[in-house]
Amino acid sequence: MNATMRRVMGLGLGIVALLATGCDRGPKSMRGFVLPEGSAQRGEQVFVAMKCTACHRVDGLPALPAPTAAADRVVVIGGEVARVKTYGQLLTAIVHPSFELSPKMPRERAEKATVSPMPSVNDKLTVMHLIDLVTFLQPHYRKLEPLYEPYYSAPGM
Repeated sequence: MNATMRRVMGLGLGIVALLATGCDRGPKSMRGFVLPEGSAQRGEQVFVAMKCTACHRVDGLPALPAPTAAADRVVVIGGEVARVKTYGQLLTAIVHPSFELSPKMPRERAEKATVSPMPSVNDKLTVMHLIDLVTFLQPHYRKLEPLYEPYYSAPGM
């Protein structure tokens, strides 16, 4: 390996190290936080038992109880999305629903709302309930595939 390649590799490793340390937020860092595996079956039971079905419908699961809220208050969970919800985003949506209001909320309601209409469940759910709930919900998100139309040239070009 010549001197130029060593310098480039050293610079690259230095940048990676700098970026890695820049991601640590000190005492509030989530580094090292790992949750146990959850159960989608138990998560579905929690979803129904907590009456989440009153305002939420899960895409692809018509067998769940139908929402009882007015149609403009029902939020569909899952379906085709540009970016799949991460485990952390789903946990945040459950334990801190006002952090980011659902983009599926009707625009006229979202423009007026600063607080989510979803009630707090933090004193009702165990950590395992939350893990199971997210394990149940996350697979119902499907990433949209971009539309692709290949370029065809006219015959003879």
